Amino acid sequence: MKTFYVNARYLIVPVMTIATILGLFIGNIFVWVGVILFGLNTIVDTLTKGIHLRADFDNDGKSFGIKKLQYSVMYFMLPAFITLQIILAWRLYQYTSYIPIENLTFLGISYQNGITSFNLIGSVLSAGLWAGLGIIYGHELSHNRKEGFLVSRLIMALSGASHFTYAHVYNHHLDLGHEDDPATAPRGRNVYSHAWLSHAGQSQYSYDLERSKLKRQKKSFFSLSNKWIVGYLYSLPSIFLFVWAGGVVGVLALIVVWVISNFLLEALNFMGHYGLIREKGKPVEHRHSWDNDNLFTSWFFIEIGRQGDHHVRGETYFWELDDVDAPNYGIGYFSLFVLTLIPVLFRKYTQNLLDDWDNNKATEVERKIANQFNNPSIT
Repeated sequence: MKTFYVNARYLIVPVMTIATILGLFIGNIFVWVGVILFGLNTIVDTLTKGIHLRADFDNDGKSFGIKKLQYSVMYFMLPAFITLQIILAWRLYQYTSYIPIENLTFLGISYQNGITSFNLIGSVLSAGLWAGLGIIYGHELSHNRKEGFLVSRLIMALSGASHFTYAHVYNHHLDLGHEDDPATAPRGRNVYSHAWLSHAGQSQYSYDLERSKLKRQKKSFFSLSNKWIVGYLYSLPSIFLFVWAGGVVGVLALIVVWVISNFLLEALNFMGHYGLIREKGKPVEHRHSWDNDNLFTSWFFIEIGRQGDHHVRGETYFWELDDVDAPNYGIGYFSLFVLTLIPVLFRKYTQNLLDDWDNNKATEVERKIANQFNNPSIT
């Protein structure tokens, strides 16, 4: 029973993704299911902010997590997110082709053929929000050096961000807390500017990585040996699909989906490391990342909120990550995300937490760097 409980609790996103896909297929007001679920999750996350659980192990110290099952679920999410895009493209085709609205049946399921402008907006928003949640699987699989790495790249390519996989492993995990890491947000930056700066910075890192590698190998930059270029080529099927489905409207819809999904990705980066500082060359420690590990955030985001343990033990399976007394926001990702959307509230909420980190967790050098951010007039 314990084994079932430990493994089943991480199925929230797969189940809700399927519900979102079904909503888009059924049509009418059901296309808004993805948006509604996102809102309900914020409420549940807020209500469970005080509930924290440790990782589950048996008396012999063996995890209850089933590796084959969890990886099967993560691999399953690639075709699930592809299906999400295909269903959205189908709705776009109906809209731009002026398909008349009528009720039909497919395999015993009643659905509404055709779509209104209002419901098309709901379809795009639902798809964007849940495509964005693909990042939690793209992130987890990026730490798998075998087939998982490729699946990670393909999942991220659905949002036009295949560069993330290399930048996350070879840049972020090595340079977090330092200015060399574009995914670490310095104090005073808001989530809106960070979303662009982090996205562009990680792409630049991947670009530079491939350019240097190909130069050493004496190969042309413009070749299929360039993983930066190949990563973006992985996104071409999505572009072709949406151009075919809706022309200009299809392209605009895809842009909205990509903007939403990438914003969610960079918001997680923003929340995971905002304002924390690490002296260059020093080891990455638990104190260099923020934890968000209340019950719902842990289960929904497959323990991605346990950043402290993850960044010290990067190859550890997510279901084995544990509470390591890292700095903690005290609320989950959904609740914190709402605060990040209002920068003045986010800065106010985090100020005392950063002051505590400066006084009780920072080294002398880190405290000096922090003081330069806290007092910009100091050079």
